[in-house]
Amino acid sequence: MYDIIGDIHGYADALEDLLSKMGYNKVNGVYSHPERKALFLGDYIDRGPKIRETLNIVYKMVRRNQAIALMGNHEYNAICFHSRDPDGGHLRSHYIKNIMQHHETLKQFHNRQMEYNEYIQWFKTLPLFFENESFRAVHACWNQSKIQFLRKKLVNDRLNDEMVIASTRKGRNLNKAVDLILKGVEIPLPNGNSFTDKDGTVRDMLRIKWWENPQTTTYQNLSIHPIEGLPDTVPELKNTNDFEVYSPVEKIVFFGHYWLLGKPCIFTSNICCLDYSIAKKGHLAAYRYRGESELTNDHIVYV
Repeated sequence: MYDIIGDIHGYADALEDLLSKMGYNKVNGVYSHPERKALFLGDYIDRGPKIRETLNIVYKMVRRNQAIALMGNHEYNAICFHSRDPDGGHLRSHYIKNIMQHHETLKQFHNRQMEYNEYIQWFKTLPLFFENESFRAVHACWNQSKIQFLRKKLVNDRLNDEMVIASTRKGRNLNKAVDLILKGVEIPLPNGNSFTDKDGTVRDMLRIKWWENPQTTTYQNLSIHPIEGLPDTVPELKNTNDFEVYSPVEKIVFFGHYWLLGKPCIFTSNICCLDYSIAKKGHLAAYRYRGESELTNDHIVYV
């Protein structure tokens, strides 16, 4: 009996409201439920006003075996941002764009470097994915071939320090696999076009619905978010190795990452995204899984 919870991004008040709504109570400073366990999909840091408080809640729940916490791309980015590259500099360059992404977290940990260092070490212990007999969970994209590759490489589905370094080397299989499952699938926008995202960053790549077939679906239908001017044509893709259509007979899969808008709901009977933009005045959402073979909107809870 799991409660799968989407991206929190430092909104601890919303997290506490959601946990309370689902019947979790604080016992000795730790939220717990008599019959259920939380499964967090990653992205605990950056953006929100109470990042330290969020980490404190999630960390304590994991430590007391009341929750499982997966790694999100923001935790992975934080590890790389703070880790020295043996070839010089840091594993994640300190460009303005990257500094701005981490700015809120760094500000809230000002004069608390040791505390933040401990959380960075904890981030390294977070598994990149979860699977049991009934369902799967990952931060951004379940790609079976990449997951199988990672299972052979990782230690208990986790990155060690050596693997973190290797995962930042562009073009290597480990880099491709980690990038795909933590950040999803992107394709080039047609005709050299670009758009400005929610953070004001100009992008020329399109985040797509990785569970769809890109060879039979148009740009408009593939895009996670509606973008004005996208052609209603099928993309011409040179490399389709990263695309795996997620069949309706596959296990139920939960993920976050995609900043969805509106009322939280399932995509299909076996596909559910739970990131509903809490950091952009949206919702913090959870799915209360009870062993069912098909998802239902009745089991989604949000604040």
